[in-house]
Amino acid sequence: MELHLQNLDYVSVAVYVALMAVIGLSFGWFIKDSGAYFKGGGTIPWVMATITNFMGLFSTFVFVAYAGIAYEWGVVSITVFWVTVPACIIGGVFLGKLWRRTGCTTPMEYLEQRYSLPLQQVMTWVSLVLRVLDNMVRLYAIGVFIAVVTPLSLEWSIVVSGIIVTVFNLIGGIWTVTIMSTVQFLILILVTAVLLPLSLGEVGGMSGIAEKLPDHLNFFNGPKGNLFWLGVYAFMTLVKYNENWTFIQKFYCVKDENAAVKVGVVTGLLFLVFTPVFLLPAVASPLIVPGLPDPEMSYVSVAIKLLPVGIMGILFSSMFAATMSSLNAEYNVMASVLTNDIYKRLINRNASETKLLSVARISTGLVGAVMIGGAILIRNFGGAFEANKLFSSILAIPLGIPLLMGIIVRKPDSTASIATIFTGVVSGVVLNLIPSVSWEVATLVESALCFIVYFIPSWKKRTPEKNAEVESFFRLIHTPIAEADKPKISPEYIRALVWLFVFSLVTAGILFVAMSVPTITTDGGFYSCLAGVACLIGALALAVIYIKRKK
Repeated sequence: MELHLQNLDYVSVAVYVALMAVIGLSFGWFIKDSGAYFKGGGTIPWVMATITNFMGLFSTFVFVAYAGIAYEWGVVSITVFWVTVPACIIGGVFLGKLWRRTGCTTPMEYLEQRYSLPLQQVMTWVSLVLRVLDNMVRLYAIGVFIAVVTPLSLEWSIVVSGIIVTVFNLIGGIWTVTIMSTVQFLILILVTAVLLPLSLGEVGGMSGIAEKLPDHLNFFNGPKGNLFWLGVYAFMTLVKYNENWTFIQKFYCVKDENAAVKVGVVTGLLFLVFTPVFLLPAVASPLIVPGLPDPEMSYVSVAIKLLPVGIMGILFSSMFAATMSSLNAEYNVMASVLTNDIYKRLINRNASETKLLSVARISTGLVGAVMIGGAILIRNFGGAFEANKLFSSILAIPLGIPLLMGIIVRKPDSTASIATIFTGVVSGVVLNLIPSVSWEVATLVESALCFIVYFIPSWKKRTPEKNAEVESFFRLIHTPIAEADKPKISPEYIRALVWLFVFSLVTAGILFVAMSVPTITTDGGFYSCLAGVACLIGALALAVIYIKRKK
């Protein structure tokens, strides 16, 4: 089966890209300093921050890596991805308000407050390695997706997508990321909701899958359904998500502690609800596109076979945009660390806001170039899922334990934290190089060693000065933010947001309706038309509500 986009699909892509460009350029004008560039000046509405967080924590990686699991083993892919739900909710409930009260721009600032400058610098550099590897996997995944449906090679697909991501981030920082993520969320949900009934209808519904592939409906099917494997993977995800700079940044950028808690909890609920929507077409894919040479092609293969021409272009655009949002958010945080924690802290303490903003944009460009070069090499690690799992277990756990435990417990110091990082990384590498040691055993042993090293030296007494500094930090994070210190959301931002949303929904609605016309008599065309009408109704409702409230 030949997989490719057709001319009408490219028209959809062009319109979608133009829509994102308008959004990026519009909000680029609002960026006046590095604080607004990196955390939106603390004025991002929590609903938008939640959607950005949701979009930032997944990407085309889900529709490639997890779809590959779904093709081979069925709904266990949903079980595996659902471990993100408790990770997000626990982060929001127990850590969200603490992160918001620190008042930091990056997690690295907190490390110097809580531990020491040497620990902060060690954590910064090792964390950058993890972020680089993690985002190389994401860029590789979108490269695979693009290479399948276009004439471009994988290498050129990665280069083109990497350049686009970097340029959009250079234009507008986190406000651009936030607005684009919100619009993309709406469109992605609509287009994947169109594919869901089409794919299930093609195989006779869930009963058809149960009849022909009964094991595919077992939530614990296959090796990844093993409870021990799932438990270790869930723990790794809990640590990785909550030490994720992008996740933590969303707590910084909202108004107060209550908003920060909502960001984590609602993000988890979104993963709970939408994971089946995203993965059930891939679960049904062995019956729709049997014999695929690469299981990670399953979702896009089903989409090309079942979606109407033009609507496939919208799906392609929304998939690319989801990854762009995810990578944009990561690029923004990495550039923030390079700017604030390295340049300002170590090179130019007296840098002006204009200088910092220039450095931030140069840092973003450098991050983008590194991502492109490394993503091309990811195929050597066994595919997107295996590479991500390996990198996360080796680096995320030893980094996450000091970062997360440091905001909860007082005693462990920077010496213990540095020892934990090096012990974890070295043991993780060594254990994963031993063929007879499974990944889950290696990860469990590595985690246990990290906790032992982190807590054993905790009896060591700090100097009175450092002890006072640590106590001051814990008083800060356990003191509610005063009403006078809570930032206000500018009416100008609200007005711009509303009309950008209205414009985006109208554009998306017209696009869906127009592209569905040639196939309106088919199920795909009908569902696509309904999605377009829903966008138009949403735009009208939003405009009417805003105008009435303004009066």
